[in-house]
Amino acid sequence: MGEKVVATRAELADRQLYRRKLQSCLDVLGRMLKEERFDRPKAMMGLEIELNLADEQGQPMLGNEAVLDAIASTDFQTELGRFNVELNIAPRRLGGHVFEDLREELGTALRYADRRAGQAGGRLVMVGILPTLDLEHAGLEAMSSNDRYTLLSDQILAARGEDIALDIDGVERLTIDSVSMVAEAAATSLQLHLQVTPARFASVWNAAQAICGVQLALGANSPFLFGRELWRETRPVLFQQACDTRTAELKAQGVRPITWFGERWVDSAYDLFEENLKYFPALLPICDDEDPVKVLASGGAPRLGEMRLHNGTIYRWNRPVYDVADGVAHLRVENRCLPAGPTVADILANAAFYYGLVRMLAEQPRPIWTRLPYEKADQNFLNGARYGIDAVQWWPRSGRGARGLVELPATDLVLNELLPLAHQGLDRWGIAARDRDHYLGIIEQRCLRRTNGAAWQAATVHRLRERRGLDPNAAIAEMTRRYIEGMRSGEPVHTWPVD
Repeated sequence: MGEKVVATRAELADRQLYRRKLQSCLDVLGRMLKEERFDRPKAMMGLEIELNLADEQGQPMLGNEAVLDAIASTDFQTELGRFNVELNIAPRRLGGHVFEDLREELGTALRYADRRAGQAGGRLVMVGILPTLDLEHAGLEAMSSNDRYTLLSDQILAARGEDIALDIDGVERLTIDSVSMVAEAAATSLQLHLQVTPARFASVWNAAQAICGVQLALGANSPFLFGRELWRETRPVLFQQACDTRTAELKAQGVRPITWFGERWVDSAYDLFEENLKYFPALLPICDDEDPVKVLASGGAPRLGEMRLHNGTIYRWNRPVYDVADGVAHLRVENRCLPAGPTVADILANAAFYYGLVRMLAEQPRPIWTRLPYEKADQNFLNGARYGIDAVQWWPRSGRGARGLVELPATDLVLNELLPLAHQGLDRWGIAARDRDHYLGIIEQRCLRRTNGAAWQAATVHRLRERRGLDPNAAIAEMTRRYIEGMRSGEPVHTWPVD
């Protein structure tokens, strides 16, 4: 999202040229897939964590430029809101003690960055939505100074032709007549990357789509927005509404939103990039000077810049990624549905569960996507976001010769069926048994105690209001201060006291 973009209005106006370039990129991708012009199989993973900035009282801090200057590391980059930064971890092989190595690396990086941020008056907070954010933090003055963000905001408003409104009905209801795109910056994510071969891409993407609802149920950590208690994981509905390019009439016509779960299982990465071209007008129609046909003909790996830029403005919860590293093209599945936080241990538990489970589901003799209708996967996603750890999920019946679907509590589904699969998947990746048991044990305890980040946040606010008589804003602020203390402790959220 933070890639530098510089464009004039004339460049933005040349949509016909952009369409031709985009089609050329897609044609070249198709040739590359047929001719197997991609990297050899590698078990490579990577992750990104979007972070909030707050002061010592847990209130939002609009100063990411000063914080990034203080941190002075290319691992940390700007994000859409001035109260956001992003940490990018270099790719590494998925195997052995990778999760414990990541725990040490992430812990060291975040402690260092937090100390340096403190010199600029801010602290880092890993949470899906910073609970103390208010409407005053959702205006254009809170947008980071990056040409891409400004252009994207202008283009979304131009496409809509009217103000962006929010209407989210959860535990409470939030209705706002007019916000800027910066409201989307309230949603901070954990993004998990997995490099795959073209032949395996569809299986991995389909498997990842099938478990999005379970991921949200287990990892929900965003129950509050602008002082209201909404969904247990409010990010998806906030993202869709704050980035919606459609008017009410276009919604009624069935035009697809750019924040999209999708509508079908796929057979190839090509399917997703083709959908991008077919269904979504370009928000940033900026051309570069590469001729991908000539680059491919010369034996090189084309950047496919227009296709990559367009793909970056369509917010799938599992995004296809085409990239070039060391002169060789590769594909990745980028899993984007999880919120940040609450702790490094929780993040790595979420990652271990995802990588283990997606491996097993992608390799099943009877693939999950042949037994789970796509619309049920979509419903699972919404249920996981709305109800978190208390969600129910549709899932194929288990057992020899079993047919049909059953509706199960997400915790039961995980404990009885999915955790054993995740164990097997991590074994296939070659993850050390001790690390496998430790991180999947965190997932197990979340299910047994029915406590994740969202459940802890909501329970703490309710307890503060009931026992101390605090008004909603004061209770949310006090909860946020306690959350930051728990985050810094490093202990998984299911162990945090509510009192």
